[in-house]
Amino acid sequence: MMYRNFIKRGIDCLVALVLLILALPVLLIAAACLFFANNGNVFFTQERPGRKTRLFRVIKFKTMNDKKDQHGKLLPDRERLIPVGKFIRTTSIDELPQMINVLKGDMSLIGPRPLLPKYLPLYNEQQKRRHEVRPGITGWAQVNGRNAISWSKKFEYDVWYVDNLGFLLDVKIVWLTIIKIFKREGITEQGSATISAFNGNN
Repeated sequence: MMYRNFIKRGIDCLVALVLLILALPVLLIAAACLFFANNGNVFFTQERPGRKTRLFRVIKFKTMNDKKDQHGKLLPDRERLIPVGKFIRTTSIDELPQMINVLKGDMSLIGPRPLLPKYLPLYNEQQKRRHEVRPGITGWAQVNGRNAISWSKKFEYDVWYVDNLGFLLDVKIVWLTIIKIFKREGITEQGSATISAFNGNN
């Protein structure tokens, strides 16, 4: 309980601050590339539910454009993903701005990924438990398939993490995350640029 309630938060703040400083050149280069390739659009912010479903705005690099079809509806993700955005996404550079969310206390380095608010009414009672901890930049589901696994399996991994949260598990997840980044595994769902929407458990 000491790690969950106190030590984890201290480690989050320290690591996030160090990473932001060390990654500053990468952040600046990525921001410049996106500025010129995406019509000046660099950052993407969106409301997400955090611990106890409290809403916050997640910060990421904007790797997709806003092109729409003749009916004013956004084109599929695969068609909107810009070339430099694909590289930034597959190398997980797009996740770096979320260190700001970590410093603010919205997120942790490790935990269930923050999803869309519209999914909240669709969770069953077990799946709702993913909100007992702060959402993370990476997590147990991410190192066990990320976007390449089903929603039900993803939520199963999330709740397992909530029940087994500890220092050694977090160290293991960090190590596996580094391996995943270099191997570029599980970035997308088969046939999609990201992952299909969650439509409930039926």
